[in-house]
Amino acid sequence: MQETSTFSEEQFISMTVNGHIYEQHVFARMLLSDFLRNELHLTGTHVGCEHGVCGCCTVLLNGEAVRSCLMFAVQANGMALTTIEGMAGTNSELHPIQQAFQEKHGLQCGFCTPGIIMSVHAMLHENPNPTEQEIRHELSGNLCRCTGYQHIVEAVQLAAERLRESHNKEVN
Repeated sequence: MQETSTFSEEQFISMTVNGHIYEQHVFARMLLSDFLRNELHLTGTHVGCEHGVCGCCTVLLNGEAVRSCLMFAVQANGMALTTIEGMAGTNSELHPIQQAFQEKHGLQCGFCTPGIIMSVHAMLHENPNPTEQEIRHELSGNLCRCTGYQHIVEAVQLAAERLRESHNKEVN
């Protein structure tokens, strides 16, 4: 009879994070957020609640926004992840979403900002022209205790506009 693995056993995982392949053994119970922060030293992914409520730990998993504090690292085996560190271009220019947040003052302390930006990235990929109501609905899963949300909404609107313009230039 074959034994099933336990949470205390190590498992081998391979995943692409921000375009780089990482292969290593991890404990089956290691959270994806802990793997990113402690093993890969990608500390831009913040952990605010460890219950998936605040959205600070949001990353993109195969392009979809997920809460990394609710996933085990082994669940991301074979997948592609993007963290806030992977948003900037290779020349270290800010991504248009990051630039819009800076210009519209969509952050104060910055603790929640990486998770919000990752959620916004996924939203704008699915809906490049969201209404204010759609933006506010999408942001409802990300808590910000400092800014209120008006500047964040304005930043998302600016980012959406710029991304649409950039896409239109590429098409034409």
